[in-house]
Amino acid sequence: MVNIIIIYYVVMSIGILILALLSWLIWDKRFRNRHGQGIPNGFIRTDEVTVDPTTNKKLRVYYNHHTGERFYKEEQ
Repeated sequence: MVNIIIIYYVVMSIGILILALLSWLIWDKRFRNRHGQGIPNGFIRTDEVTVDPTTNKKLRVYYNHHTGERFYKEEQ
């Protein structure tokens, strides 16, 4: 009976580690690599300007109406 409990906790621990690793790699992927100087094809400039709270830099928002994606370009 003790062996079953140990196996259960080992399997659960491995599952939690795998879940944590996958969520770290995938979570909030849409915001990674969104800042840059070159505007991708298909994106149009919007009037929206936002300030990044971590760097205090102004970011202009560009929008792709076909995919709904947003691109943030640093304003000078």
